[in-house]
Amino acid sequence: MTSVAIVIPMHNEADNVAPLIEGIARACSDLNLAEIVIVDDGSTDATAENVRNLQGTHPNLRLLQHDRSGGQSAAVHSGVQAASAGVIATLDGDGQNPPSELPRLLAPLLADQTGTVGLVAGQRVGRQDTLSKRLASRFANALRSRLLNDGTRDTGCGLKAFRRDAFLRLPYFDHMHRYLPALFKRDGWQVVLVDVAHAQRLSGQSKYNNLQRALVGIYDLIGVSWLIRRRKKAAVAKGGA
Repeated sequence: MTSVAIVIPMHNEADNVAPLIEGIARACSDLNLAEIVIVDDGSTDATAENVRNLQGTHPNLRLLQHDRSGGQSAAVHSGVQAASAGVIATLDGDGQNPPSELPRLLAPLLADQTGTVGLVAGQRVGRQDTLSKRLASRFANALRSRLLNDGTRDTGCGLKAFRRDAFLRLPYFDHMHRYLPALFKRDGWQVVLVDVAHAQRLSGQSKYNNLQRALVGIYDLIGVSWLIRRRKKAAVAKGGA
């Protein structure tokens, strides 16, 4: 059975550690779960301490710590680099991505016999966010979809599953986690979309506001559009000597 690693970026999510880990353990009991990798992205609270307290009862629980906050994409990238499994699933550390969705998210990758599926991307339904956040997200997703033609209505969902080797071949940049469907398609991979539930934040506060997302998104869209247009278009012919 293919081994799976769960990678979770966390920044000041101390109160969310235990319920999230327990939820993942229950949801993935029938999977070959190699490890759960928590990446503490420069937290100033007890996030790391709470992870360590759970390692006695969850021997496959690993902790990585950034020396400063580098953002969600940096944390995911560090976690994937450190993971040993060939298939990775990610979810946000705030509890808004229900761990119970992980088996359904992973199923298309684990069942793929063609080797063509690179990414399974969750798309949130019934979002439990403020109206202003939902409207801003709807506008940003519509603009991104129009410019990048990535075929998904929601790239901000933290629930994603992908091939580790394919992810590590993608060009890294901050906020890349919001553009994974476009980046995987750029490299010729099939992207599968799965509708997933969305829950209210368990504890703590959001790390972003609408203005921050909008300002960063403008530069990101330009950059990703450039990467897609400048992708390598040639490949070695089969059977070449």
